[in-house]
Amino acid sequence: MSIYSPRNVMKTQSPNIDGIFIKKQFGQHFLRDQSVINTILDAVTLTPTTSIFEIGCGDGFLTRSILKNPCARLCVFEIDPDWAAYVQTHYADPRLTIFTENILEIHFAERLKEFQPWTLLANLPYQITFPLLFMLHNNRALLREGVIMVQEEVAHKLLKTSGRDYGFVSIFFQHYFTWQSLQTIPPAAFFPPPKIHSRLLHFVPKAVTPEIPQEALFWKFIKSCFARPRRTLRNNLSATPYAERAAQLGFSDTLRAQEMTFEDFLDLWKKVNPQL
Repeated sequence: MSIYSPRNVMKTQSPNIDGIFIKKQFGQHFLRDQSVINTILDAVTLTPTTSIFEIGCGDGFLTRSILKNPCARLCVFEIDPDWAAYVQTHYADPRLTIFTENILEIHFAERLKEFQPWTLLANLPYQITFPLLFMLHNNRALLREGVIMVQEEVAHKLLKTSGRDYGFVSIFFQHYFTWQSLQTIPPAAFFPPPKIHSRLLHFVPKAVTPEIPQEALFWKFIKSCFARPRRTLRNNLSATPYAERAAQLGFSDTLRAQEMTFEDFLDLWKKVNPQL
């Protein structure tokens, strides 16, 4: 059974909103700063034909603002049935559909195949941020654009192009999406406040990406290059099938993966892969 199943949730005595308990198991921190909502909505194009989906509506602080704007439909995935019922009651709108499901367990492409492309607006639950990001990657053909709120640490990894915090996550998601940092959000903007800062990111799936030979193997190769970030590239590759070919290339003994661009890695991949 998923750890996010409602059956696993024990309601705490506090805090609560309108008598509904906030559940730590779902990572519930509800936004309370309208200026942040305004930044989210200003970053995307909303028209009477726009299809929007939201992940985790909570008490509907973002939902209600979305519905004040032009859109054709708003699909919300809220795992907590208490808050799903609350939003359905308080913000009833013919454009609003709420699914009381774990979005990581649905067949995303099947559920949202109609009315695409979709715009995502969401404060992503912190504990499942990366599974959700990979879900978006797998279904990027269904997406037009989006604004997500993630931990500051995750945002750094998504945006970095070299140095500390630059790694597999940076290269992978920058290859498939264009990212723009919008705003840093302090803990005080939430109830209850989290222990960390958050950041709003706007993204657009790239229509065209450079071709990668043997793409799945390439990404495993990239993970190997960053296996131990403080070690040199040569040391990280020494335990891989590409060690011998890499040694013959004669690159610097001090070179680290954090110093290399996507183009550098792609060029290296074509040289060390015996099947290319």
